[in-house]
Amino acid sequence: MTTRPDKRSDAITKGPARAAARAMLRATGLNDEDFDKPLVAVVNTWTTVTPCNMHFAELAGPVREGVREGGGVPIDFNTIVVSDGVTMGHEGMRASLMSREVIADSIELAVRGHALDAAIIMVGCDKTIPAAAMALARMDIPGLVFYGGTIAAGCHNGKDVSIQDAFEAVGAYAAGKIDEDELSGVEKDACPGAGACGGQFTANTMSMALSFLGLQPMGAGDPPAEHGEKRAEARRCGELGAHLALNGPNARHFITPESLRNAVTAVVASGGSTNAALHLPAIAAEAGVELPLDIFDDISRSTPVTANLKPGGRYLAQDLYEVGGYARFGRELMEAGFLRNIPTTSGKTLFEELENARSANGDCDVVRPVNNPLKPMGGLRILSGNIAPEGAVLKTAGYTMDNFTGTARCFDSEEEAFAAVQSGEIGEGTVVVIRYEGPKGGPGMREMLATTAAIAGQGLAGKVALITDGRFSGASHGFVIGHVCPEAATGGPIALLRDGDEIVIDVQARTITADIDWEARRKEHTPPPPKKFGGVFDKYAALVGPASKGATTIQE
Repeated sequence: MTTRPDKRSDAITKGPARAAARAMLRATGLNDEDFDKPLVAVVNTWTTVTPCNMHFAELAGPVREGVREGGGVPIDFNTIVVSDGVTMGHEGMRASLMSREVIADSIELAVRGHALDAAIIMVGCDKTIPAAAMALARMDIPGLVFYGGTIAAGCHNGKDVSIQDAFEAVGAYAAGKIDEDELSGVEKDACPGAGACGGQFTANTMSMALSFLGLQPMGAGDPPAEHGEKRAEARRCGELGAHLALNGPNARHFITPESLRNAVTAVVASGGSTNAALHLPAIAAEAGVELPLDIFDDISRSTPVTANLKPGGRYLAQDLYEVGGYARFGRELMEAGFLRNIPTTSGKTLFEELENARSANGDCDVVRPVNNPLKPMGGLRILSGNIAPEGAVLKTAGYTMDNFTGTARCFDSEEEAFAAVQSGEIGEGTVVVIRYEGPKGGPGMREMLATTAAIAGQGLAGKVALITDGRFSGASHGFVIGHVCPEAATGGPIALLRDGDEIVIDVQARTITADIDWEARRKEHTPPPPKKFGGVFDKYAALVGPASKGATTIQE
């Protein structure tokens, strides 16, 4: 074993002046031999509030073992989680996106405060994944991200189900399509154990994205949470983390325009979550790399959807693992020229990781070959126009419509919109407008899954459009447009729309427009007072930037 001469932890372990610090560390079990090794943070996002992260206390054991086998000393920390699934549809969802910044900040404080040499960050529920990458990028130290894995499929009446089905059952119940017993049955069967939500929703999307970015070792995120291989991957990640601590390189070595392009490609080709259009720009910003929002649209124009995954497709993340995982999905994209070769935290290049994967040769329906895709173009579109002059994000995976023209029905909060949907007030041809839910206006840019799922559960997905300055869960589907910028709270045009306005969404032209007298509307408009919640909510509202730039609190 060789030790880096510039070991950060020497600041707390070397020299007579650090005797008191060493005394404290000795009380934790460290000894002289340990002080010569790199100290590697094992940052855990364990909690019992969500199945996504509830197995991490046990999973941290093999990570620590791997760190020691690799020549490092594991130093444990914990940080918070806000469960998107539990908070969805109520005030608590405001905390979800805010938690991304708090998680990144807390990792930075713990690691920098103790002069640690590297970090392995265990992630599960949605915001923990980009937060981990943001923290590594910000600190620019050696490290990697380790995803705790997807949940197994639930089984209801002999059919695979996921949390998406539970949300949509709420809408079906409100529409009288199912009774209370059926709703209760779906609820009880949807989530059978540990692991993050099972479709290509935000957690699985971002885990895949970080694997193609190079910050997560290829294959580490693939095994489901309760699969026997997960412990082996945990141990491998611990050993790799120690190796990075000893030999480098630092995190920003992996975050480049080429690797970010790969991550976007993986998102759009897998029909992934619109939240990636927030998180990848935020990671890029922390690394000092530009990632314009339009890149999601540019790559979608030329990249097919090859993963047949929910919500736009048929299958769950565990099905992808069973046919070869991220590598099988990526090999086809590599061979077709959609990916760039980049270094990864495994020590191999991306192409070395992919070349031995099984080919997507048409022998299964989960991963399609490029010449027989689920859809000919990727799953995200970036729209602009007089309603969203700074951009908006449309998710198209699973839908083929080129346009939608409808009549606006405007709501100043998600609760108002959800109530209208549940009471049957929203019919075909409506464009539901939900505003003052952006990063500042919410504050916190809540997800609209409760509302989009209620629309889908009533059989109106694709027959009703929804636009919002808030955002969507990866489980949302239908004709849904989020991240409208500028947001209503900063004077965006979405604030000036009224019930009855005709809204034209042209997917081919990438526009979202209304033919109204905007200047007259602005003169007549009286904005509502800013929402005040106190504490971190008001601090976040004061600091957060626009969704088009990742909704970060970085001060430019």
